[in-house]
Amino acid sequence: MPVLVTGATGYIGARLIPRLLDRGVNVRCLARSPRKLAGRNWASHPGLEIVEGDAGDESVLSAAMTGCGAAYYLIHSMVAAGKRYREKDRELALGFAQAAARSGLERIIYLGGLGETGDGLSAHLTSRREVEAALASGAVPVTVFRAAMIIGSGSASFEILRYLVERLPVMVTPKWVDTECQPIAVSDTLHYLVSCLDVPETAGKTLDIGGLDVKQYRDILVIMADKLGLRKRLIVPVPVLTPRLSSLWIHLVTPLSSDIARPLAEGLRNRVVCRNDEAARLMPTRLKSIEEAIEAAIDRPDAPSAETSWMDAGPIPGDPDWAGGAAYVDDRSVLVDAVPDRVFGAVCKIGGKQGWYSADWLWKLRGVMDKLAGGPGLGRGRRRPDHVEYGDVLDFWRVTDIVDGKSLTLRAEMKLPGEAYLEFDVSPADSTAEITRLRQVARFKPRGLAGILYWLMVKPFHGFVFDRMLIGIKTAAETPPSK
Repeated sequence: MPVLVTGATGYIGARLIPRLLDRGVNVRCLARSPRKLAGRNWASHPGLEIVEGDAGDESVLSAAMTGCGAAYYLIHSMVAAGKRYREKDRELALGFAQAAARSGLERIIYLGGLGETGDGLSAHLTSRREVEAALASGAVPVTVFRAAMIIGSGSASFEILRYLVERLPVMVTPKWVDTECQPIAVSDTLHYLVSCLDVPETAGKTLDIGGLDVKQYRDILVIMADKLGLRKRLIVPVPVLTPRLSSLWIHLVTPLSSDIARPLAEGLRNRVVCRNDEAARLMPTRLKSIEEAIEAAIDRPDAPSAETSWMDAGPIPGDPDWAGGAAYVDDRSVLVDAVPDRVFGAVCKIGGKQGWYSADWLWKLRGVMDKLAGGPGLGRGRRRPDHVEYGDVLDFWRVTDIVDGKSLTLRAEMKLPGEAYLEFDVSPADSTAEITRLRQVARFKPRGLAGILYWLMVKPFHGFVFDRMLIGIKTAAETPPSK
């Protein structure tokens, strides 16, 4: 029977699916936005079935579960639900357990958080325990894996530590720097998630999973600096940094929002060490050390981009509020002496290390302003330098539509008093298709008076920024590729 994977577009789910397929397992995955999976090299695998739907709809869940033997529950609402994530996660897990019982599912497999039992858990780890209890409230056995920090490129907790080490030669940290942790490599996590299907004894069990080493976070920071080729960082723990202050600091230094950073920062105070080795005994493998896991996770200049990232998660809005209505519009175009494919290729390189083709200092200033306002800023960059797919992040924009060779639509995720989109359209300007018309449209629907004032304030800069961007794209497209 096939297995169901929820959270298929998330950090773990999108790595788990191809590994299950490689093992000959038929996979049915539930995704709110199937287009986010379309660009994966395994999306057309004959053993994969993609079902569009929301895990909050029990009728959709029941239909997706029908005929499946097991289901992976990899749903986390922290990105989508914000401060309401505990309530939302508990609600979703209860609905999942009820749908599983009605559908005759044989078992549920859940990846949760490691941590000491009893009182004193952070709100985030407490939420993970609540999800465990909700899933187990039904008649279907649950296999629970509890993991501490997962070391892998793109993992939120790993990226927090990496950015702190890269950007801060001197770190003033809370007391959590002395907390013990047993991180696990993402490859070892996936080993357990896949292998448990072949080990019936794991059904109904709660299994702690961790790597070879137990270290204080201080030691992990030191190892990280060494593997990044940086000088040893000076770490100064102080007792006055609250979780709120820590999360705000993490937000300013890393690409993570304070809403995501706060629950993760609070969880750092809890000791997260395996209580037993039952998982390793039932599903033996050679576990990676922290040094090996970090080496595998660090992106090298000549290495492929991260397979998945914490940025991939979250819903993508449908039609904007102004669909069929009025909005402020800035419409510009330019003729380019290059074929449409070359022009579109140049468009798809915007953001990240490439920048925005002109006035990068203004974009960086806007990124700093967004950070201070609580937005993502420019720090998220982009996962791949020269390839764009639906749902990808490009700095503080997200791809909400793409037609290969023709159009690209970006939705602003920066803090704004309104809703903003940036659209690029590429079309032949003559019958030979050797001259291309590149059209760039900025659309903005203000939210109240603040939105109107914002548009009036930034509009004078559009002539400078957007005209130069078009000229930059034109120049890049007309420049012959270096041999």
